[in-house]
This record gives sequence, structure tokens and C-alpha cells, in this order.
Amino acid sequence: MDPEELFNEDGNSGKPKKESPLISLERDLKFFYESIREVAIEIMVEGLSNYPIFIAHQHELNLGELILDRNDLNTEWSIHASTLEEFVDKGVIKPVLKDRFIKSYKDPYEYMCLFVVVPEGANFVYYPYPKQ
Repeated sequence: MDPEELFNEDGNSGKPKKESPLISLERDLKFFYESIREVAIEIMVEGLSNYPIFIAHQHELNLGELILDRNDLNTEWSIHASTLEEFVDKGVIKPVLKDRFIKSYKDPYEYMCLFVVVPEGANFVYYPYPKQ
């Protein structure tokens, strides 16, 4: 996905701008963040991983475990919980890139690590938890 598509900077195409998928995701994350933070802490405390990853998507996905279903919650996005280890095992992150990912991984108590999946592709995004 091009940055122009993601942030609605489509130049002078004359076409009406579609809302960026990140706008609706941000709305849902404000609703979901407490649940996501609880699951992230649980993943770390239980020793499953030091690197929780949450997959945000709007279609069917076979990665991680569904924790927030958009159909049940009347939201636009579903969230699956996963880990770095599963991403490496399933080949989403190549083993040779694991260390680079770990170095770039932000504090999981301050940020949720999201793998955002849209029809045009997928990318990692770090979204800060609201200050309490």
C-alpha cells in the first residue's frame, strides 16, 4: 500500500477521498486498548513471549488467536493475539530478521505492536496506550 493511499494524500486525482483504514482502526483501538494491554501483559507474565503482537484485520485470518471479534463487538476491526515466535514459525518474519525486529520492538507496556492487514498488504505499527 502506498503512503498516499494510507493517509488519503491522493494528489489531484479528482476522485473523492476514501477514509484511510487507519482512521477506523484508531477509533477501534481507543475502544479495545484496555483489553489488548491486559492480553499483552498476560502473554509476558505467563512466559509465552516477551514480544506480543496483535493482528488487526477486517477479513478471515489464520494467525494468532482471536481475542476481539468485530462481528460480536460491532466494530470495523478484529484483533488476534500472537507472538514474535509464532510470526517466525509461520514465516511472516524470516528467522534472519528476528534480531532486527527485536531491536526495533517498542516497550510493550507503553505501546501495542500491531500487524495491520489490509487488502493492499500488511505492516507493523506501534500504537501508544493512552496515558492513565
